[in-house]
Amino acid sequence: MRINRILTAASLAVGTALSLNAHAQAPACELDRPMKFGGMNWESNLMLVGVQRYIVEHGYGCQTAVEQGDTLPMFAALQRGDVDINTEIWITQMQKPWDEAIASGKIKQVGSVFTGTDGWYVPRYTAEKFPQLRNAADLKGLHEAFIDAEDPDKGRIYGCAVGWTCGTINANLLKAFKLQDEYLVYSPGNAAAQRAAISSAYKRKKDIVFYYWTPTSLIGSLDLVKLKLPPVDEKALACITDPQCQDPQPTGLASYPVVTAVNSAFAQRAPQLTAFLARVNVPEDVLTKTLGHMERESLEIEDASLYFLQQYPQIWRKWVPEDVAARVQQALAG
Repeated sequence: MRINRILTAASLAVGTALSLNAHAQAPACELDRPMKFGGMNWESNLMLVGVQRYIVEHGYGCQTAVEQGDTLPMFAALQRGDVDINTEIWITQMQKPWDEAIASGKIKQVGSVFTGTDGWYVPRYTAEKFPQLRNAADLKGLHEAFIDAEDPDKGRIYGCAVGWTCGTINANLLKAFKLQDEYLVYSPGNAAAQRAAISSAYKRKKDIVFYYWTPTSLIGSLDLVKLKLPPVDEKALACITDPQCQDPQPTGLASYPVVTAVNSAFAQRAPQLTAFLARVNVPEDVLTKTLGHMERESLEIEDASLYFLQQYPQIWRKWVPEDVAARVQQALAG
């Protein structure tokens, strides 16, 4: 027993020395300035940016900064080099600007961070009240259940926040299902207002139909029914996502990879950091669980990022070399 204790103590001492040595020998950052992240203003992106920043700061010895903004402004900033990375890009919601940016050579796709979905939802109590409501097209004739306070002659479909590219999808879906004479798409001023409107209606058991996406804590925390859409028609989907679409046709919104992109000059200057970013991938159920925990415990984004790093080392350690992982683990333990 005494020998075992001595061996254990020796092992701990060696492990501590190796850990401290790895920390002491942290490589110089590839950048001589802070690494700049695009902080698109929704929870999954902000949480993942928090995870990446922690790894970059503690594992690679770099400074970081975040520029806050909506999708398209941050995408434009990425092309200009005002930010180095957009962690979470939903390509199908911005196909044309994405294709143009890739063709210009100003940006590079470096990874697929998770698979996302989006669509229209109603609370389960609404679906039970209207058993005929199963598909998006079934909203026709039911607008009186979703009266718009500003236009009582029409129903309200809660869309995404003002300025988001999914506004185009919602507007075109409305036309595709011939609902524009009965419904209006309402765009809240920001993501917080969008969430508050949905949560408030749900708590009051008010009937509501709204656009949302996964992975998110809201979808995970409420009992909802997603309205069915037709099978995906690639040609129709391309039009649905186009602000200039002249004749939207019904189509599904297929699951698709949500990608990470970096500025091309950054990729050339920081190949190790770029390689790390390219490996970042999180299963959707894990991300949803993390965001659900954040919601239940009323955590700040930074705390949710730390929670992920502490709970799922088997995921994030695959993204980095062992010496980087050891430094991150040491920082978490400290």
